[in-house]
Amino acid sequence: MGTTETLAAVPEGFARHPRRSPLTEPWEPIYFKATPDAYILGLRLAEAHTNSRGLIHGGLIAALADNAMGLSCSLKAGHLLGLVTINLSVDYLGSANIGQWLEIDTNFMKIGGSICFAQCLVTADGEPCARANATFKIARKK
Repeated sequence: MGTTETLAAVPEGFARHPRRSPLTEPWEPIYFKATPDAYILGLRLAEAHTNSRGLIHGGLIAALADNAMGLSCSLKAGHLLGLVTINLSVDYLGSANIGQWLEIDTNFMKIGGSICFAQCLVTADGEPCARANATFKIARKK
């Protein structure tokens, strides 16, 4: 498999992520897979995802983890009006490289009356590279 084919390979079950924002636009294409319990995000890592040293940027991982956990909480709670991140913590466990498939899978959610808690694991080609925890405030109609 050549470099172009490797960068283009997307695991089965993933489709283009329909929700875009100005922050994530330079990182496209971003993919998703919805399960009954979570909204999994993924992307094939490229040069646009690196820092000045050529390493995958921790800010990319943090932003996508925040996105995946928030979407997963909303999905699990029956598509809430909206969530606002009030805390985000990321532990970087290893590195990720250009060409690898980065996947963010939320594996725990606790939905309360006004607060949601979530945790996710970030992997690069199946190997853990980060874990994150977030707390979200539920925005409700008044």
